[in-house]
Order: sequence, then structure tokens, then C-alpha cells
Amino acid sequence: MTGLLEVDNLSKRFGGFVALEGISLSVRRGERVGLIGPNGSGKSTLVNCICGTLQNETGSVHFDGHTLNGASAHQRTRRGLARTFQLPRPFASLCLADNMRIPLLYSVATRERHSAGDIEDRCLDLLRQVGLDDKARRLPRELTQVEMRKLELARAMASEPKLLIADESMAGLTHSEIEDILTLLNRLNEQGVTIILIEHIMRAVMSFSQRLVVLVSGRKIADGEPETVVRDPEVERAYLGQ
Repeated sequence: MTGLLEVDNLSKRFGGFVALEGISLSVRRGERVGLIGPNGSGKSTLVNCICGTLQNETGSVHFDGHTLNGASAHQRTRRGLARTFQLPRPFASLCLADNMRIPLLYSVATRERHSAGDIEDRCLDLLRQVGLDDKARRLPRELTQVEMRKLELARAMASEPKLLIADESMAGLTHSEIEDILTLLNRLNEQGVTIILIEHIMRAVMSFSQRLVVLVSGRKIADGEPETVVRDPEVERAYLGQ
């Protein structure tokens, strides 16, 4: 196994429906990968199988030298896999700092000993990285849409992941807000976090990704340099509609 993440011949069915068929994917340490495809192509199912929310029927998932088949979602998180969700899921009754404290206590503090002061400092530092430290005592309902997306990214980063899967972190945002999220993702990547970006906004995907992977109807139809992939006739027909 040469990549940080290795997915080999992975398949997933729901009854008679084939959601994923023979997906193989390798992601190198430090890489920025865009995962695209039309609605219903299997992107979310693939992410759920990688992160442990769903269990694949066939194939295997290896991460950082470990086989993940059969491992629960929380076990995978503690190994360094993190994700954001299309719809942010903060703890609505907790302030932003406490929203950060929970993943810190749940994952990082189980690996290393930290004082209460260390945890508090780390909460504020993560919020500072996404520009929300001045709202640390606010509730999530007081945030704008882009601030909610930033909080979701910060919560994912609280587990100190080696690989972050960002699932449509820019949907519904303005051009300047999209640039803010891209800046954050690039900064995280520069800090050593490998990132898979799932997104329908093609200019964002093209700007961010070093490599593009395309899923259609549960199959991988392309994998390569972004400029080459978007010119692939099958990709144009199935996804870009050009």
C-alpha cells in the first residue's frame, strides 16, 4: 500500500440497487483530490463506506497502513479520518467553544493527556483559524451560513485528522464566501492535511484539486489531472453536459 488512503474494488448494494461497483482509489499523503459526479452517482455512499457510516459488501479500505474493514466510524476518526457534512450538524444548545471541546475530548484527549486549560486554548485556536474566535460564546443559530460552514470545518479539524473529506462545504455560498472556504482548505493542506473535496461548483474544484476523480452511476469513469479529466468525452456527456 503506497497511499495514505487505499480503496480497492469496493462495492455497495442496497437490496437490488448497486450503489457502488468495483471502486478503486488511491490518495497520496498531502494530496488535494476533487471527487465529482452528478447527484446519485455514489459520492456520498463512497464517503460513508470510507468513514465507516456504511459497511461495504466487497472490497477493502486501507488507511495509513491499517485495514479499516469492520472498524466503526469513531475508530476511523481516532485513526485520523475526518469529514464534514453537506448540512452542518453542530450541537445547537452549546456555544461554539463547547462545540469544539467535544471532538477534542472525544478523539485527541483519548490519545494524549491534556489539561482543561490546554483543551480551552485549543478550542479558541481552532476557532481563530476559521475566524470565529470572537464568537466563541455564541450559539450556532447566531451564525451566518458561511460561518456555519467554517464551524463545521473547525469541528472536523478538532480531531487532528490526517485526511479530511470536505463534503460540499461551499454549496449555496457567494463567490467571496467560496474563496474564504478555499483559502481555509488550502491552508489546512499546507499544514499537512490530505483533503478530498466533494463539490458541484466546478471552478472551486478546478482551482483546488491536483487530481479529479469522477463517479457516475456507482462507477469510477475518470481519474487524473483536472484539465485532462474535464475534456474526457465520457465525463462531458455524463456530468458536465457539454
